[in-house]
Amino acid sequence: MKAFLKNYRQSPRKVRLVAGLIRGKSVGQAVAELDFLAKRAGLPIKKLLLSAVSNAKQNGIEMANLYIKELRVDKGITMKRMMPAAMGTGHRINKRTSHLNILLGEKVVKVAKSNKRTVSSSKKRTVPEKK
Repeated sequence: MKAFLKNYRQSPRKVRLVAGLIRGKSVGQAVAELDFLAKRAGLPIKKLLLSAVSNAKQNGIEMANLYIKELRVDKGITMKRMMPAAMGTGHRINKRTSHLNILLGEKVVKVAKSNKRTVSSSKKRTVPEKK
């Protein structure tokens, strides 16, 4: 399932640090790590992750089977602001934003096949006895 957050007001460079930390992990493990992370981007990414989990539940997929397949952080718009500087000049301040896209995948548990062949009683061969 997908979810996205647009124009999040933090630079993509800082958000990518948090995104790289949880990419590829199971949903439960990622939520636990985001709860105790000392980064500002932790809370919005956690909310985005829970939104994607909610979307998956609407389609009948259980949370225990989900993992973070893709978490992409792209550059959003840059707001240009001016800050007064010495001698009547001004310096430009760039206020950067981020676009976040999350894609959850479902783990498929493979069932091990048995190598033993079962032969039904009707197909068993009988060997005639020798006298």
